[in-house]
Amino acid sequence: MMIKRNATTTSGPELQPARAVVITGAATGIGEACAQRLAAAGFHVFAGVRKTSDGLALQQRVIGQLTPILLDVTNAAQIAAAQAVVAASVGEQGLVGLVNNAGVAVGGPLEFLPLAELHYQMEVNVYGALAVTQAFLPLLRRATGRIVNISSISGLASTPFVGPYAASKYALEALSDALRLELWPWGIRVVLVEPGTIATPIWQKALAMADRLLAQLPAAAHTFYGPVFPFMRARLANTKGIPADNVAKVIAHALTAQQPKARYLVGNDARLRMMIEGLPTRWRDRLIASQLPSYGRN
Repeated sequence: MMIKRNATTTSGPELQPARAVVITGAATGIGEACAQRLAAAGFHVFAGVRKTSDGLALQQRVIGQLTPILLDVTNAAQIAAAQAVVAASVGEQGLVGLVNNAGVAVGGPLEFLPLAELHYQMEVNVYGALAVTQAFLPLLRRATGRIVNISSISGLASTPFVGPYAASKYALEALSDALRLELWPWGIRVVLVEPGTIATPIWQKALAMADRLLAQLPAAAHTFYGPVFPFMRARLANTKGIPADNVAKVIAHALTAQQPKARYLVGNDARLRMMIEGLPTRWRDRLIASQLPSYGRN
């Protein structure tokens, strides 16, 4: 799928092609906000979506140059096809940016977590991000582009019952740190953006996934952790957050600043979580545990 929106025509001197960026998970949330902001700023956005209908809908909401590309980050053939589409469009100009935003959130008690769920979590948030990066690095080299990986405060501070998600973001942090140094000689910057709670559909998707997992758990899981499940479900259902455009602003800065930082925390809750992480571990654990309902004790 390759349909450009608002392409510019002119009878005068030939215009220079817009700077090109690829964004994964662009159909909703942070990815969509990033696509809107970058397209409005004059970038040619290649917006990775999983369904053709999502791409067509996104085109109606974005003003500027936007090309939807089918890009399921767990599908090697689709990654290769998307790379070929982008390469044919940008030519020697290359890519100035890759935003690895696609992600899912899996939660639950680790004692009873089906390993297939952990594999899925890592496949999307970690393996998928690296696979896309590997595919697009040749185009990033042409433009000395930048890689922006969307992590999370959970990549720095793990909490109970979101262990799978936190593990994936910790892994993304580690890969990003290594990649930043490996690509340093070519001037390809690798930036981590670490949001706190953002108002995106990921929470509704996580709630649906939690309900599905809850139905699969054995009776022992409900015996040991029973009070936690309605508590965590209510927390997911009532999650509020700052607008996704707050993150998009940071991503745009990371792509355009002369000297971007290696990391950007986004949101006051993320900063508070980092302050809590600075406490002695025993104090930190007691503080977090005090926010949970009592369970596991008679």
